[in-house]
Amino acid sequence: MKLGAQYLEDGRCEFRIWAPKAKELSLKIISPQESLINLHKDEFDYWSIVINNVSPGTRYYFKINNSDEKPDPASNFQPDGVHKASATVNHSLFKWDDKNWKGLELKDYIIYEIHTGTFTEEGTFKSAMSRLEHLRELGITAIELMPIAQFPGNRNWGYDGVYHYAPQNSYGGPDGLKKLINSCHNLNLAVILDVVYNHFGPEGNYTGKYGFYFNSFYHSPWGDAINFDGPNSDAVRNYFIENALYWFSNFHVDALRLDAIDRIYDMSAKHFLLELAEETKKLSKIIGREFFLIAESDLNDSKVIRPINEHGFGIDAQWSDDFHHSIHSLLTKERQGYYQDFRTTEDLIKSIQNTFVYTGQYSKYRKRKHGNSAMERKPDQFVINIQNHDQVGNRAFGERLSRRVSFEEIKLVAAALLISPYIPLIFMGQEYNEDNPFLYFVSFNDRELIEAVRKGRKEEFSSFQWKDEFPDPQSEKTFQNSKLNWELSNESKHKVLLDFYKYLINMRKKNKALYSFNRKDFEVNGTGKDKTLILRRWWKGNKITAILNFNNEVVTTKIPFSEGKWEKILDSADEKWEGPGASTPEKVLGKPQNITIKKYSISIYELE
Repeated sequence: MKLGAQYLEDGRCEFRIWAPKAKELSLKIISPQESLINLHKDEFDYWSIVINNVSPGTRYYFKINNSDEKPDPASNFQPDGVHKASATVNHSLFKWDDKNWKGLELKDYIIYEIHTGTFTEEGTFKSAMSRLEHLRELGITAIELMPIAQFPGNRNWGYDGVYHYAPQNSYGGPDGLKKLINSCHNLNLAVILDVVYNHFGPEGNYTGKYGFYFNSFYHSPWGDAINFDGPNSDAVRNYFIENALYWFSNFHVDALRLDAIDRIYDMSAKHFLLELAEETKKLSKIIGREFFLIAESDLNDSKVIRPINEHGFGIDAQWSDDFHHSIHSLLTKERQGYYQDFRTTEDLIKSIQNTFVYTGQYSKYRKRKHGNSAMERKPDQFVINIQNHDQVGNRAFGERLSRRVSFEEIKLVAAALLISPYIPLIFMGQEYNEDNPFLYFVSFNDRELIEAVRKGRKEEFSSFQWKDEFPDPQSEKTFQNSKLNWELSNESKHKVLLDFYKYLINMRKKNKALYSFNRKDFEVNGTGKDKTLILRRWWKGNKITAILNFNNEVVTTKIPFSEGKWEKILDSADEKWEGPGASTPEKVLGKPQNITIKKYSISIYELE
């Protein structure tokens, strides 16, 4: 059941809303000419009306029981913010010129995560288009937009969205988003949209006036959970499933990143995620282009991406945090929170070889057993990273990894990410070692809510000692300090790292051994004693051997090269990458060799 204002032929527009709490419901049009029209209710509590001659941009409210006037929960545009009137959008009027775009396979995704408001100085969809050429030259094949559903004010991470169908007005609204996606497709860039189906934001959410969107039986970090399995849940499920199809159909989005699916509580016989996957696959067949669902999950549960016919949810891919946590704890020695579960080089080895470090063993952080095996799933069903919005922004001062570790370590983990057999994700600015933090910021209007956010943020980091003033989430300064400084990308080591990333990505694309996503085509070994890893990947006659030294000293270790002549194709310690100078040989004959490798460096060899 489609929701909101849907344009039909001949300028007619159908308005439909689910409102079981309403005894009477009217459509109040306030522009271009004010009028009040009663809606008709069907047996499932959907109210609707078809009206002639509705011009695009018509502003409207729904009037509930001849009293409250509230925006449309399925509004396509909120031009004046979360508390004001909704506006109609005729999606058929936009002139797309991406007819030749057929999408990419997931294994071809090299993802770049973007927060629209801080990606550029202007912080809009339009200004983001000016940086797309940079991303294409870098070698990126897909951008991932952090949530853009309408949120209060003009600065927010996006996870406080309250109108799931309305692209943020301060970013450029529906047309701005379409132009950005259209430009991406013309540059052979796929677009992933981060969507939040586990909660509504705390300000501007009027769904409770209309229907039973929440289930008090479950509690999430944001309060009562979304009602996916209780009484009246069919319509709530429909709201979110239609939302996914809306982004695919009307905005040509290629994939959706589903935020924190572990906070989607559903005990029904057919889980919401399974139904969502089924409907997405149906739409893919209708349109003739495959759309993808990528779940964020910390469950370490392969059921999420197991095919439907194998009793899984049928989601196409999922994030895996274990790679990030293993690398971060290994380099920074941090042990608080979930990092206490990741301490050794063996954890990193397992995160590469098996994807999940926790596959059913006891977790100190969770105080219970955690996870299951991912070995029956292909590596290109997992997205990994060394930085992302959560891992940077959920620190007290939002400092990036470059503030915690050396330049040599930054190069080492960049290479580890991009030669892995998984889908890599790069957080905006990571490719040139952005210095500015990515802080937590909001722009709420409710004073009590603002104070609650400030208090909660300080309490979250109460065990930390800080010398500087704690960043105020509500402050404009906090937001401005989080914007990228693009000038850095042309300066000294920042430029070197950018070129290093370009080289790595190009190598990933062109080297056939790096293009196999079969678990039988790679292996990783190492020793905890000297913190050295050996990663081998192969495909048919193409082979690479990578030696990664995570130790803070030079290491000499025996590397069992297979038969043939091996040529070095990368050494992060090389002076061309601002390193201390390489110590590994340029060529190696295929037999066990003692190799001396500089601290925090990687050498990669290719079979000639």
